Amino acid sequence: MASDDSTKTTTEEDFTHDNYGILPLIHSKEKCDHELFPVCDINETLTKQTIWVRGRLHTSRGNKSKQCFIVIRHQSATIQAFICVNENVSKAMFKFAASIPKESIIDIEGEVSLAPVPIQSCTQKNVELQVTKIFVVSPAEPRLPLSIEVAMRPDELNAYLPHAKLGTRLDNRVIDLRTPANQAIYRVEAGVCKLFRDILDAKGFVEIHTPKIISAASGGGDILYPVTYFKSTAYLARSPQFYKQMAIAADFEKVYTIGSVFRPEELRKLTEFVSLDLEMVFNYHYHEVVDTIADLFTQIFKDLAKRFATEIAIINKQFPCEPFQYVEPALRLEYKDGLALLAEAGVKIGADDYLRTENERILGRIVKAKYHTDFYILDKCPLAGRPFYTMPDPNNPKYSNSYNMFMRCEEVLSGAQHIHDSQLLLERVNHHKINVDQIKYYIDAFRYGCPPHAGGSIGLERVLMLYLGLDNVRKTSMFPRDQNRVTP
Repeated sequence: MASDDSTKTTTEEDFTHDNYGILPLIHSKEKCDHELFPVCDINETLTKQTIWVRGRLHTSRGNKSKQCFIVIRHQSATIQAFICVNENVSKAMFKFAASIPKESIIDIEGEVSLAPVPIQSCTQKNVELQVTKIFVVSPAEPRLPLSIEVAMRPDELNAYLPHAKLGTRLDNRVIDLRTPANQAIYRVEAGVCKLFRDILDAKGFVEIHTPKIISAASGGGDILYPVTYFKSTAYLARSPQFYKQMAIAADFEKVYTIGSVFRPEELRKLTEFVSLDLEMVFNYHYHEVVDTIADLFTQIFKDLAKRFATEIAIINKQFPCEPFQYVEPALRLEYKDGLALLAEAGVKIGADDYLRTENERILGRIVKAKYHTDFYILDKCPLAGRPFYTMPDPNNPKYSNSYNMFMRCEEVLSGAQHIHDSQLLLERVNHHKINVDQIKYYIDAFRYGCPPHAGGSIGLERVLMLYLGLDNVRKTSMFPRDQNRVTP
């Protein structure tokens, strides 16, 4: 492996000048035949073997006795490497190694040896590397806008130690995302999407892809993001709701979609987030769909704990929280039952009134104390405040065949039986004073016969935030968007 000789001074004493340096820019000009070992795979079985490793220089600590301890990080895994001046390492090579800026990407050749004592600061505790060659693949600037060590520090560790504020983290998101906790968070997030897909695929669902540029409101919301669309105005979709239902009317029976939705929301919320949506036909009662969604959630909870135990432990190290609790089958309460629990706690709410966020949190705490679950369903919610396409409760016109699902006291899903009769749909459209002409294409879908159906929308970032017990939804959005942030 040739290095750029212009980056160092070669003298007669520097007998190791070919064993270190800054590599020329990798242009994919030629292939290299040596294998790079992932840090997470280096263990005692490789003892006395000489291997190559690529990773970031996480920390570097040298001393006057010409010894330097380097920690190499690759994603969430770390290993200690040791270099000292000896018959194989010149003073110039040692000086070069000790001067490499943190976060630089480096290649190291070294012999794997057993650590004299377990290295508690590294994930690979029982082994270390005795460095024989070291090259810089991509140098980092000497002064970083955000220290990885600070970004990794739990807020509760020590009030007197420096901490990175969320705004600073988000301004320097590429560096912040390198922390082990963030590496783990977004692997768990990917796991939620994969489990959502796999579970629904196994139940016969079809994944669909819906438009994000629309002509009018697609989910009952009034506020939309306008966009210039050639010589007219279009809007960014708040929801795939219309298109899920149109797919049902087209006889797909069970559909789901994963994609971004756009909502001009209040400051504390995201204005762009990922929505996990599903819609399905039922035979006689919308509870058939509620059961399917409840089972979906509990299966996701179960599989996350099983498949991502390592990642969850890494996250909990920086962001401690109690394990997520749930019961099977999922707890289901009618709205009136929730009001009764609140009344017992001294919180009075009108039977037809919608729960405010603070009351949802109170109810969630009551449910946790009484039923020992962080996840529950609130069924038969008031019709007022629900979108126009929500099916009214046949036994009480003030209520509806709708439901919300909650995690750790906060709503993560809103769903309902959706009207499949064009005449009833028109009545509800007129009741809400919605311009029929703007959504004629949607209403027409139900004029040709449509089976009864129900579904729901799940906020991915909120599910992940609440499952992991994090305190801000921006921590589960890789590059969050809100009222004040459109970069990076």
